[in-house]
Amino acid sequence: MINRDLIRRKIVQLTYAYYQNGNHNMDNAEKELLFSLSKAYDLYNYMLQLIVAVTKEARKRYDVELARAQREGAEALSQKFAFNRLAVQLEENKMLGDWIDAKHSSWDDDIEFVRKLYTNITASEAFQEYMASEEDNYEADREAWRKFYKNFVMNNEELDALLEEKSLYWNDDKEVVDTFVLKTIKRFEQENKADQELLPEYKDLEDRDFARKLFRSTILNCDQYQRYMSDASRNWDFSRLAYMDVVIMQIAIAEMVNFPNIPASVTINEYVDLAKVYSTPRSGGYVNGMLDNIGRFLIDRGIIAKELPPRKEHHRR
Repeated sequence: MINRDLIRRKIVQLTYAYYQNGNHNMDNAEKELLFSLSKAYDLYNYMLQLIVAVTKEARKRYDVELARAQREGAEALSQKFAFNRLAVQLEENKMLGDWIDAKHSSWDDDIEFVRKLYTNITASEAFQEYMASEEDNYEADREAWRKFYKNFVMNNEELDALLEEKSLYWNDDKEVVDTFVLKTIKRFEQENKADQELLPEYKDLEDRDFARKLFRSTILNCDQYQRYMSDASRNWDFSRLAYMDVVIMQIAIAEMVNFPNIPASVTINEYVDLAKVYSTPRSGGYVNGMLDNIGRFLIDRGIIAKELPPRKEHHRR
């Protein structure tokens, strides 16, 4: 689940923090990075557990309403949502169960939020359509929860505040983690039952090493990389740059220099996007121009064996 996009985000955050606090201990900083990444994986599991928590609440409500209907001789209620096939499969999932046991994780302390989420879902038009549909199969159940998650869990400010109280590491993680939860729902297959695989902690085994190597190179070679910035960008006014821009470019240089298999254009695009997220409104343009200059400088001097597309020439009419 932890991919290079998430790793780059974490390294931007932690490199900036490393320079802001006075205690420059590389080993501790690296442990902090790996711990921060592991917390993102915890959030992924915790969001899957939320689906189970809402389903359990639905089952309690169903049992109460069923008992009432039986007493009053009323028509039996639909158990479609309370026993949604995707949610039941997730509840029985071995990987999620192992994580819950290991972390002693529960939504019980936030049951009021779970109940409110249940109420919001069941009051929605999407829920009414799901319950009224004659399509009653695994695929319909899976699609229903994909919609509910997208509409009621993503961009939920109350949930964001609740998660922030639980872990400062989750401040910037949820948006990325939500995409992985939706991907997981889409990947579920009925025949896999409890053995359905969730996303692994790291997308590729190499990614953990990528995180450590990129972070260490950024910090340990900072003087060299800042010289590259200065030498390659003599015509640029560094006073126009936010400090975060300098940090982001330093990490981008570390990636260009230390990872020969990643094209320079990919690296530049990734860090331009991060500058737009973490720095000033103008940072994207500045960082793009400077990293393009720096990349060509490194290529021209044989420091990296990569290519960049020719610069576009602007012709006067």
